[in-house]
This record gives sequence, structure tokens and C-alpha cells, in this order.
Amino acid sequence: MNLRGLRIVVAGMGKSGAAALELLSTQGALLRATDNRPLAELGDAARVIEKLGVGFVPQSPKAFEGIDLMVVSPGVPLDLPEIAAALARGVKLTGELELAAPFLKGPKIGITGSNGKTTTTALTAHILKECGIPCQVGGNIGWPPAAMVASSKPGQWNVLELSSFQLETIHDFRADIAVCLNVTPDHLDRHKTFEAYTAAKRRLFETQRSGDWAVLNADDPVTHGWANRISAQPVWFSQLKRVSRGLWVSEGGVHADGELMIPFESIQLRGRHNLENVMAAAAAAQLAGAPKAGIRAAVASFQAVEHRLEFVRRLRGVDYFNDSKATNVDAALKAIEAFPGGLWIILGGKDKGGDYTPLAAALRGKARGVMLIGAAAEKIAGQLGGLPLAECGTLDAAVRKAAAAAEEGDTVLLAPACASFDQFRNYEERGRLFKTLVTGIV
Repeated sequence: MNLRGLRIVVAGMGKSGAAALELLSTQGALLRATDNRPLAELGDAARVIEKLGVGFVPQSPKAFEGIDLMVVSPGVPLDLPEIAAALARGVKLTGELELAAPFLKGPKIGITGSNGKTTTTALTAHILKECGIPCQVGGNIGWPPAAMVASSKPGQWNVLELSSFQLETIHDFRADIAVCLNVTPDHLDRHKTFEAYTAAKRRLFETQRSGDWAVLNADDPVTHGWANRISAQPVWFSQLKRVSRGLWVSEGGVHADGELMIPFESIQLRGRHNLENVMAAAAAAQLAGAPKAGIRAAVASFQAVEHRLEFVRRLRGVDYFNDSKATNVDAALKAIEAFPGGLWIILGGKDKGGDYTPLAAALRGKARGVMLIGAAAEKIAGQLGGLPLAECGTLDAAVRKAAAAAEEGDTVLLAPACASFDQFRNYEERGRLFKTLVTGIV
């Protein structure tokens, strides 16, 4: 890809935007940066802009004038009027993942899904490393793809967590091994329809070739239907049935090739949904060259990652779990399923267009209290009639109220079913505050 002399604006100055600027600066492009925040509020990105001597223009039609290409960060909606006007003028658009792809050396594992992406990505990389297979990990977690270019090498796997926001702008990016865990309604505030959201996820498989591999959930009606529409060779995983090629759950644990591969007692992750994550990661790692014995040992040594059903502490017989990454209803349902009862659950945040009514049936008989926070509290309360609800407003108030009411044997669970952006910068900040609040209880 020859970018020398091209006039390029990078929209969105989070980690992805800053990484895109760094990469583009090595290619001789003429750069401009834009964001809907002032330069003084951009933190690390502002330092990159200053270091590279890039001009900054606040997000406006002017920022998109006189350019040949727009590089759009994942958090920037594609239907912004400024972007639509530039597209109408014939300006090309690409995403940060697509920008990085031609420069990223080594084979790629792309992992997507509505829920479980981060755990599966981290576990896949953990297995490869424990088996002595070179890899680096990034994408929607850790390093953005553009920031991984400098450390990429031929023969070293790039294990990438990929969101629908990243995938909706790909054209040539191709994963040697593509994984989809599940597809349930999410980000409808951005994609507008479930069909558009599903189409973004499916892009990961539409760019594959016949020699590539597609690891798919045989139990998910959306992913199951993709098998006849893709060029890659499918490998399945299932909790419900034996599959002809892939992994499944049966007596004693996870099976593959007609034999027990990973015993249940080797899996440290809580919740039945994590069996899917383990199977998907094991399948991807095996396709990348990891032996079965190495996979089994690596799974046994893997602990839950931060903000994913993360155990925080036990105090006076009450357990506290941080699942701040449960940013949609399906993820919250999976978290609820992992506990037998006695739940004091914290729900709420920024609404993403979800339907919260499925939570009512899951919580009935399990929840001793539902603590509501954030902008979506009123909507959630209206859809969870009959449950013991408490309007708390803030996470601080919710933790204090739950801790005061919980008794020995109960669990206080942060599983918001919402985005964090009404009160926090991201779900990580929300989860870390929860942990700080919990560890401060005396």
C-alpha cells in the first residue's frame, strides 16, 4: 500500500487513532487529526500529535475538507454528517484495522462475538505461549492493530479480539483462523438493526479463502447458518451435541476426536458460558499448531481476566464479583447463570438499545436485590417489574447498599448489561472503581 503524499485525516483520537497516526507517519502521508474533544483533553493522543507535528482540527466539516482518505477509529460512527459528506465527494474511507492489515507480518487469528471475546482472545494467546508458539495479542484489547505492526514478525501469530466496529470497515483484512463465539443483540444504538450488526460480524468470514479456518458455535443459530456462505473450512464447538469436526462437551469435560481433551476439573473459569470460550480457544490454538496435551495444561493454568466474572473478595461470608465487561443483556444473563442464588446484582449504565425483559426471568428466585445505576435505570426498572429494585444512581451508592444488606452466603455481582459511558470513560474504569469500593468495605 503506497500512502506517500496522500492527504489523510484520522478521525477519533483514542488508542486506535493515535496508533494510526504513528503508522501513517512512517509511510510519508500528509496527516491531520480530528476528534469531538478539544486537544487539551486527548491525553496520550495529544502527545503523539505534538510529537509527530500533526495538525489538529476539531471535528467539523472543515476537518474533512481537502483530503484523499479518511481513517476512522472504531469508536467513530460512520453516519456522522461530516463523514457522509466526504464520502459523497468521493473521499475513500478505511478503518484502523484495515489500515494496519497490509503491514502486519505473520498469520492472524481473529476472534469476534457478542460475548466472551476478551476471555477467548486472552486464553488463545495463553495457550500458544505456554506451548512455545510465538504470538502477540491485541485488537480490541491491549494494543490496537496499528500499534502491533512494529513488533510483528513472519511466523509469529497475531491474536486479535475484533469488535463489530472494527469489522464493519474491513475489505481486504483476512484472518487465517477466524472465530465467532455467538451473535446476540448488541450495539443497536450504533448499528440500528440486528441485521446490520450481524453483517458486521460476518465480515470476518467473508474475507477468508478456501485454505483458511472458521471456528463457529454450532449451538448459535446465527453462526450455524454461516457455514454454507463462507469459503473457509468450518470447525465447530458445541455444548449440546457431538460435532463431526471440532470440540464438544460430554461426560467428564471437553472432547475432541472422540476422546476427552480437557477435563472439567482443569477449567478454572466460572460459568457454563466459559466452556464455549475454552472450546473456541482450544480449537483456534490447535489449528495454529498447539498439541492437545499442551492445550490441556495451559487451560488448567489460566485464570479469569480482569472485569470478566473476576472474584474480588469474600467479606463476612459474602462474595463480590466484578463482571463490568457484561455490557449487554446476554452477557449479564451468562453472569447470572453462573450463580445459584442469593444475588445482589448491580445493573445499569448507558443504554445500547437492548431489551432488559429477559433478565426478569433469570433473576426471579435468584436475586435478593437489584441495584440500579446510571442513565438506563428508569428503562430497566420499567422492564423488571416484580423484582426487588433499588434506585441507587451511582456505583458507590449501589455497593454500599448491597454490602449493608447482603448476608453470609450471598453474592454481590456487578454485571451492568449496559455500556459505561454515562458515568465512566470505559468498562475498565467502572470495574476498577467497583473493586476499589469493595476492598474499602470494613
